[in-house]
Amino acid sequence: MNLVLASTSPRRKELLANIGLGRTDFSFTQVAPDIDETPRNAETPRDYVQRLAAEKAQAGLALCLDMSQPAVLGSDTIVVLENTILGKPLDENDAKRALRALSGKTHTVMTAVALTYGEVANPTTLVRLVETQVRFCLLTDADIDAYVASKEPMDKAGSYGIQGLGGCFVESIEGSYSCVVGLPLVETRALLIEVGLG
Repeated sequence: MNLVLASTSPRRKELLANIGLGRTDFSFTQVAPDIDETPRNAETPRDYVQRLAAEKAQAGLALCLDMSQPAVLGSDTIVVLENTILGKPLDENDAKRALRALSGKTHTVMTAVALTYGEVANPTTLVRLVETQVRFCLLTDADIDAYVASKEPMDKAGSYGIQGLGGCFVESIEGSYSCVVGLPLVETRALLIEVGLG
């Protein structure tokens, strides 16, 4: 099978490359699936993030019709505070609202990873869900303003990136660090091994 990453995220690309442990025979290509990310009525955050990862992988498979035996990896990450999903910010004010809400509290980062292969009309899809608890220190308005001015939060779920400047707000984490970045390494590697790609 040929591994395909259904994402153009540089963070996910770097994390997936790490799974190869420097082996020259480990390679993958990337596609950019476009799916509707609107939550469904009464859909729980766990169900939502797993559905999106699977839909990204399946949409990615449909983009690989000219490839021999593609196995497509899709992933989605959400930040959940008190059962509310904090998505990517709409604008700077939205980012500031999210950061004020996270200040001094513990939230959950959920990343689902899905691997899809087989016939496009009836693919096999394996999904894994990983959850990490992240605690923020108390943030001042000046902290929030300076961080939003850096533009880093603008394309991130929950309006922060733990691997960048936002890491200085993270007091503690319980669980997988790579889940928070966007691709849980242990679980993704296990999925690849399961289908003979590890």
